Amino acid sequence: MEITRKGVPTQVEGVQPKVGDVAPKFTLKDLNNNTVSLDDFLGKKVLISVFPDINTRVCDLQTVHFFNLAGSLENTQIINISNNTQDDLKSWCATKNVDALMLHDDDKTFANAYGLWIPEFEVLARSVFVVDEEGKLAYVEIVPEMATEPNYEPAINACKA
Repeated sequence: MEITRKGVPTQVEGVQPKVGDVAPKFTLKDLNNNTVSLDDFLGKKVLISVFPDINTRVCDLQTVHFFNLAGSLENTQIINISNNTQDDLKSWCATKNVDALMLHDDDKTFANAYGLWIPEFEVLARSVFVVDEEGKLAYVEIVPEMATEPNYEPAINACKA
């Protein structure tokens, strides 16, 4: 798959899941080194917010936007995923005073399962997934331009549906 970064084309490795697919399983560590699995949230909707680097403006905006919505989405868990280090994510949360579920994909487990790895920049592609209560993908957006925010409204609507 090809996306752009500030207008310059770059490749995203792998096969990306589609709406209606069973969401690929993953298990990652949170900021306290607890193991978190997608299966932990069966019976709830899960909004997965994926970003390349928490220490950039657009990633910051995306994460804060979904954090601010967390309380208004019934029966929905928001998960934030990047391959930033645990320390980077902890530091960002402390600076922003945000207590969100942040998972770090150190070994590209999630990146490979969802086909989101950008080898040129060694980051995950900015994307949003909504998994329904049965574990199927209800919404998928792989943002076509890395430097822009995702389209929030359809993701939110998928959580409310």
